[in-house]
Amino acid sequence: MSTNDGLLCCAVNVEWFNKQGVVQRKVAHKKGNLRLIRDDQRNIFVEISSEKSSPLKLPLKGISVHKKFMNEGKASIKFQPLDCTLYLSNAPPGQLLSFLRTMFVKMTGEKNAPNANTSLRTQLLSGKTKQFEEISPVTNTEMDKARAKASKGSDTTPSPSAVKKRKIERDDSVKPPAAKKLYSSSPIPNEPLDLEQQEVLDACLSGRNVFFTGSAGTGKSYLLKRIIGGLPPDVTTATASTGVAACHIGGITLHQFAGIGNGEATLERSIELASKPPTVSIWRKCKHLIIDEISMVDGEFFEKIEQVARRVRRNEKPFGGIQLILCGDFFQLPPVTRPKIGEKKAPLPRFCFKTKAWENCRLTTFELKKVHRQNDERFISILNRIRTGRVDQEVTDALAATAKQKIEQGDILATMLCSHTKDADITNETKLKALPGEPQVFEAQDAVPGTSKQLDQQTPVPSKLELKIGAQVMLLKNINVVSGLVNGARGVVKAFRDGLPVVQFRNKKEYLARHERWVIKTANGGSLARKQVPLKLAWAFSIHKSQGLTLDCVEMSLNRVFEAGQAYVALSRAQSLETLRVLDFKPTQVWANPDVLQFYRNMEQTRIVPLGPVNRQNVVKKDGKKRGTLAKSKLFEKPLVTIS
Repeated sequence: MSTNDGLLCCAVNVEWFNKQGVVQRKVAHKKGNLRLIRDDQRNIFVEISSEKSSPLKLPLKGISVHKKFMNEGKASIKFQPLDCTLYLSNAPPGQLLSFLRTMFVKMTGEKNAPNANTSLRTQLLSGKTKQFEEISPVTNTEMDKARAKASKGSDTTPSPSAVKKRKIERDDSVKPPAAKKLYSSSPIPNEPLDLEQQEVLDACLSGRNVFFTGSAGTGKSYLLKRIIGGLPPDVTTATASTGVAACHIGGITLHQFAGIGNGEATLERSIELASKPPTVSIWRKCKHLIIDEISMVDGEFFEKIEQVARRVRRNEKPFGGIQLILCGDFFQLPPVTRPKIGEKKAPLPRFCFKTKAWENCRLTTFELKKVHRQNDERFISILNRIRTGRVDQEVTDALAATAKQKIEQGDILATMLCSHTKDADITNETKLKALPGEPQVFEAQDAVPGTSKQLDQQTPVPSKLELKIGAQVMLLKNINVVSGLVNGARGVVKAFRDGLPVVQFRNKKEYLARHERWVIKTANGGSLARKQVPLKLAWAFSIHKSQGLTLDCVEMSLNRVFEAGQAYVALSRAQSLETLRVLDFKPTQVWANPDVLQFYRNMEQTRIVPLGPVNRQNVVKKDGKKRGTLAKSKLFEKPLVTIS
């Protein structure tokens, strides 16, 4: 728990009602500060303050919390004894979650607090001057007590019977959610960050333009979700270069946000398109722009939207003054380029870092080093060398040796990763037809008619899924991490029960695949939803569509790779060397783009690294001042001086 979990900054509205439900008084702050405090009687209050008014203190007694839209930065707290409701909006979702959890935990521990039974009259006549102090940080013991009491109801979230009784007596139309939901799975990640991830988060929340990178499996997407959760949602736009990547972080594609079509129009035409409502209001409202998988964004498009931003926002600062947060690994897949009209060959990809716009943004750069996907240090070392195109004899021998491995378990075969999407589709269709019996068809349930094509592009699940007993499938959503039912887990269809597939996974767990829900956002702030069984045929998968997955049984032939980094993306999907089979491996199948290699060399030499509290004997002195520490780059294996 953070020491700031009892603090929150967001838009605040407070309304007091009479017995007929009519608003009698109203206080509104576009930017208010909330603080959890105690008085000298140990009573808990929420203090609301702003620059232009004196603080308002509301006692946290007999309250109910409505937090259905917490992931959008919204919640309300109803103070029953005061006939008052506090509305919170545009709150950073991660901070809002921590604030409400802290409030609940502290209140559930107040039953045995001193003076808890002292009457209000006695307290007022005691003659003491009221003093307030900030709520102390939540301890693990308090968390355990709160979890134990959650299912019994509390002052913050009454039990169903209490709600029902109050409805009869007060005709209360707001039913608060059960307290225990504060401890259920949340779309906002809440696991602690490691030191290098925390450094990136702090830089983003301080308002700097940031680019953070790292090899596959270093937790870039997880960190990105924490960053999104730490920024006010009304002025933050999360985007990605591809639809599936955008769905993964709960955002939209960069093309959707920019509102200039496919980006092939002239600059003046692009500005004209972006100046039309509602696109122009989206551009002007945005204060924080997040772009995931930046390596796949074409440099020409990046430059164009930077110029569009300045013109549409009427601000000559880079990107029109928007804070830029970029994430991706340029050693992985490059931008996809298409032949121009009248030309047969597509132009070479131009990376964003090669543009003047990138230079003008003055990005603070970070590289995550700690790998979370694999645990085997030998395999991690092999992947790091392949990432930079360095294939020595040890790497060749290790990968060639996997060709003879038996990685199948029971009926579960290895997924074949293909360099071309068409090859993967043909393999899956052929294998399914070869199985006996008629296929069971599962049609997706799309909330909005006519959005099937868009949802096909932006969600990992198909609109139509055909399965048979014996079909090799992959799970496409985290269902139960403890049980190993995670995104990318491999299984085989064993039966159909109640019209749904029963899948057995490599860890012998069986799972009845019920319909799950995917939600994608639209550029105007709306959303589209799809319900489908969270499975996909998995005899074969394309390397492009495997990005972000961790595969526990994978086979590949790299003979037809055609892009720098493609072999690295494929190999880094594997959980370990023991669950990987590489056919006919040759060192010539692995290479890195020379421009990318040079970019990372330059980044290592200029990357900002804070001076830590230890190993100060290695400090480099310049002009008599401590300026930095000597570090050794694992990426290029040469000593570098890093400046802080």
